[in-house]
Amino acid sequence: MAYSDALWQEAKKKCRLNNEDIKIAKELGLNPKSLIKNIPNKSEQWKAPVNVWIREIQEKRRNKSLQKQKRSASAGTEV
Repeated sequence: MAYSDALWQEAKKKCRLNNEDIKIAKELGLNPKSLIKNIPNKSEQWKAPVNVWIREIQEKRRNKSLQKQKRSASAGTEV
């Protein structure tokens, strides 16, 4: 589902994101509503800011993809 630019702009403003953060969020398949829902409030000191959360998701997916590639490469070389 494609979200309107107005929703992305609202998420950008409320979550204090830059254009790169929005680009990453779109690539990850996140939606603007989920970004806004994940803004930490004062009682959620353990929660990372939304821009950090987005980058953590990106890093986890990248690592998972690299591990998968390594496994498939090593499986292809075994006899």
